[in-house]
Amino acid sequence: MDILDVDIALPRRSFELRATLSVEAETVALVGPSGSGKTSLLRAIAGLERPGGGRIGLGGETWFDAKRHIHLDAEHRHVGYLPQDYGLFPHLDVAGNVRFAARRDRGDLLERMGISHLDRVRPAQLSGGERQRVALARALARDPRVLLLDEPFGALDAITRRQVRDQLGELLVPLALPTLLVTHSFEEASHLATRVGVLDRGQIVQLAEPGELMRDPATALVAQLTGANVLDGMAVPVSGGSRVALAGGGELISSTGASGPVQVVLQPWELELCEARDSELTDTVVAAHDEHGRLVVRLTRFTVHAPAGGNGVPELSLGSPVGLRVAPRSVRLLLAVDDQLRSPSGRTPDS
Repeated sequence: MDILDVDIALPRRSFELRATLSVEAETVALVGPSGSGKTSLLRAIAGLERPGGGRIGLGGETWFDAKRHIHLDAEHRHVGYLPQDYGLFPHLDVAGNVRFAARRDRGDLLERMGISHLDRVRPAQLSGGERQRVALARALARDPRVLLLDEPFGALDAITRRQVRDQLGELLVPLALPTLLVTHSFEEASHLATRVGVLDRGQIVQLAEPGELMRDPATALVAQLTGANVLDGMAVPVSGGSRVALAGGGELISSTGASGPVQVVLQPWELELCEARDSELTDTVVAAHDEHGRLVVRLTRFTVHAPAGGNGVPELSLGSPVGLRVAPRSVRLLLAVDDQLRSPSGRTPDS
């Protein structure tokens, strides 16, 4: 089994991308703010950008080695690359676009991707979902040993996005290739990837299974990308943990011992709605709607998920006050230590 090994430094305009990771026959998703270096990392692996230092290798092959002055051209790297704009040739039909990558007919791929009936159609006449499938078929037509997918769902509407995401998930498992997927959506990343890496200004601040990122985020950015509520607070030690006064008002008890400035991480499904009079922590309803069988309540400072139609949920109307409860073990803290934020496990962001 080929393992993709990456350890590179690539200067960018305002920071240096420094990335170290190994990818086996799995899908690893890269998430992070725009401009954090996700696309640059893919392009460096594909051979479209030359790093300033480091090494890239697959199995026993060296694709890039700064010290040995090795830089294998993109066409010799056996990479299937799907760029953000799909990169289809407008003057070629579907079959022609796929044939260009394979240098031979690949009707089997068109059939596999469910687009064989579109073989004579040009890209301008295709829907967003159809273009995405054509681009993926073209990436696979090279018989790649590594697959790189850069925002493959970015141009799709919400319904098509979910459909194509599910189709891609079914396709990736039997391929069993080292795959890197860039996305802005943690939900998509957790659906498709075995591990998720969070990039911030060129640094992979945490690389772990999706569940671990939610349970033990290394930084506030990681927590926010998972959809968590993140608030500033001031912690005071108490028996069994700490009492945290939130910057916007209200108090919480955490089972994590802390003293001084902290950031509080609360996952939306671990918060419980109650009557305002029954809680020391209150907020105001901004919106509420049913989403995928759950009640999503937007408050002024919090987002809360609860089972749709669940018992004990107070009456919700725009502008009405509600109370919030959360178990102390679910109140995660990021602690200020030596001018850095550390997770409750004591891990620094870049570990």
